[in-house]
Amino acid sequence: MEIWDAYYKDETKANYDLVRGEEIPKGFYHVVSEVLVKHIDGSYLLMQRDFNKETFPGKYEASAGGSSLKGEAPIECAFRELKEETGIIATSLEEIYHIVSDENQRIYHGYLCIVECDKDSIILQKGETISYKWLDKDEFISFVNSDEYAGAHGKRLKGYLDKIK
Repeated sequence: MEIWDAYYKDETKANYDLVRGEEIPKGFYHVVSEVLVKHIDGSYLLMQRDFNKETFPGKYEASAGGSSLKGEAPIECAFRELKEETGIIATSLEEIYHIVSDENQRIYHGYLCIVECDKDSIILQKGETISYKWLDKDEFISFVNSDEYAGAHGKRLKGYLDKIK
């Protein structure tokens, strides 16, 4: 059973626990951290979601990420999720977006991680990811708008994509 801290919209803790899979009561939110990985050569890492995932099965997204566990700060969640889903151990992350979604009661923290790694060293996480690919900037921007991409994540990346065009 995965436990999350409940937050209010202003991101103060609500002193209430949420349980993954249970409905989030009205007025509460949970934190999700996402990490966009950019190689020093300018290419971006896209991870393919497992076909057994409830949302966007088999789709690609340019992030490693997930829900912040109880007691875990958004940045700690980002470092953990990045390592779990890609094998990348980051030394620094730069926040590139912060979005509060009333629609799904989530507070998203998006980070950029610039890496200098062997591109073949990515480690897939069983049950989460099944493949990956690296795309140059122009391919990446086009791919985010394709049917193969997890559309909701692309909307959160819009501000970043507008800056790099």
